[in-house]
Amino acid sequence: MFQRLLFSGLLLLLVNASWAQSDPSTFKIYRDTIIKSRAIGLGSGTAALWVGSVVGLNELWYANEPRSKFQLFDDSREWMQMDKAGHFFTSYAIGYYYIDFMRWSGFNRKTSIWVGGFMGSFYLAGIEILDGFSAAWGFSLSDFTVNTAGSFAVILQELAWNEQRITPKISFHQTRYAQYRPNLLGDSFSSQMLKDYNGHTFWLSANIHSFLKEESKFPRWLNVAVGFGADGMIGGLDNPKFDSDGNELPNFIRHRQIYLSLDVDLTKIRTKKKWLRTIFKAVNLIKLPFPTVEFNSIQKVKFHPVYF
Repeated sequence: MFQRLLFSGLLLLLVNASWAQSDPSTFKIYRDTIIKSRAIGLGSGTAALWVGSVVGLNELWYANEPRSKFQLFDDSREWMQMDKAGHFFTSYAIGYYYIDFMRWSGFNRKTSIWVGGFMGSFYLAGIEILDGFSAAWGFSLSDFTVNTAGSFAVILQELAWNEQRITPKISFHQTRYAQYRPNLLGDSFSSQMLKDYNGHTFWLSANIHSFLKEESKFPRWLNVAVGFGADGMIGGLDNPKFDSDGNELPNFIRHRQIYLSLDVDLTKIRTKKKWLRTIFKAVNLIKLPFPTVEFNSIQKVKFHPVYF
């Protein structure tokens, strides 16, 4: 499910970001007077891509699947909740950028926060509804819940601090597991980035300086990050003993991982270059590689000189 969300969510953001490229510095030069051309561009771009991506997803993922009456589906225990972290992240990411898109278009602060912040939940609801009419899946209440939580994560921080002090981020590394079930976990690097939850790590990256006094000498850009991952998964609920050809599969132990690492808040790096500020904002939801300590139920504590 996360692969569908990330694929379509990134398309939604990329198309709408193109409306802001004429003047990327205006993301943080807030106005309270709606700029008609920008508002129309943002609205029409959003509507067109929302419809287009839902139709595209319907053709790519659902066209060959049997339909059913609208049904609920409980997938809350699958993939050791890594897919739920993906839902939270995707919903947050869309709201994270959309608040700026709306401010760039001239909407006032509260309207931008509430409407832009909930854009992730609204957008992903369309995909959940498609799932609801698919016999293979169904409308997931747990997905809907974490989608909403992702929206509130960006909204409440903007309301409280007028900035994002704790930022959800993502990182990915290839694992050994995809080779055993390439149809499920991906047969190439790009497909594994979307499908192999073993390689995903979801982070909460906290900017320490934001919680200190303004005159503090603590680096403005330095964050502390806590990550959440899981390993040993070659199936959703449990690991099969044999693949589709009847070959015996290794007995991998499914387990959770908690990570502690440093990170960089790219938006806190001061630069006069407008294009660089735009890039920093665009990629700030990716966790940068740093030395990392891993805690898990198998090896207890493991140190990674560089972890991504």
